[in-house]
Amino acid sequence: MTTEMINNWGEKRMNSRFNHENFGLKPSHRILSQHPTINDDLPNRIIAGKVLVKPNVKEFTERDVIFEDGTVEKNIDVVFFATGYSFSFPFFEDPDLKVEQNHISLYKHVFPPHLEKTTVAFIGLIQPIGAIMPIAELQARWATRVFKGISKLPSSQSMAKKISMTKEEMARRYVESPRHTIQVDFMEYMDEIASQFGAKPSLLPYWITDPKLASELFFGPCTPYQYRLSGPGKWPGARKAILTQRERIIKATKTRICTQESLETKSSITFLLKLAAIIASLAAIYFAYV
Repeated sequence: MTTEMINNWGEKRMNSRFNHENFGLKPSHRILSQHPTINDDLPNRIIAGKVLVKPNVKEFTERDVIFEDGTVEKNIDVVFFATGYSFSFPFFEDPDLKVEQNHISLYKHVFPPHLEKTTVAFIGLIQPIGAIMPIAELQARWATRVFKGISKLPSSQSMAKKISMTKEEMARRYVESPRHTIQVDFMEYMDEIASQFGAKPSLLPYWITDPKLASELFFGPCTPYQYRLSGPGKWPGARKAILTQRERIIKATKTRICTQESLETKSSITFLLKLAAIIASLAAIYFAYV
């Protein structure tokens, strides 16, 4: 139900800015069923004729491309096959580490479940809608603690069961494609990995002891600093970094400072005058009928 609501909301918002049907780009799947491609410049390129939207390719000739609708583009110089990536690990002899059609059985996309000793971890073998590096850092922090014996993994049976459940969930959610075998949700997955070694912040205590920080954690962006607030690898500067992150993001864009004090003052005065006029009107109406 939640996924359906997010799909409806997200598709409505996106189509209000860029109606995919108008450009012949409406997909047959929902927004959360595939890894999205975001390009702010695409509408302008299509309108300017720099990008032509075509159906699937039917066949290639020596210099031409024939599409499924029968149209032909002649004298093609270059063809880019944007098919994504396939991965494999041929240096491993263990059959449990064999990759088949981009599928490999890993507990939380990191640990093989059936090794006698946990001596292997896969870092960054994920595809999030977001940055990989913050996730890879959390995975590495978890892996080093597992290698040291500080953090313990579940039993092989439990890990295998969790892997199977994850695969079933992904199959229900995404269209069938090799690119979705390692898909994760950025924030949910970050929280999931951080909770494995005690680095996930607990929001409720912060609402009592530090409401300002709690508000930024809840309403602000999800950044790696929050996984340094507590637990292993705690950083004393994490709180300050979180509370100043918006300011630092905007600072990079302000190469010229505009003086707007007079405009803001005029705006405030105008608002007060309007408010006073409304109050006066209401008072006049009241006394007129008393």
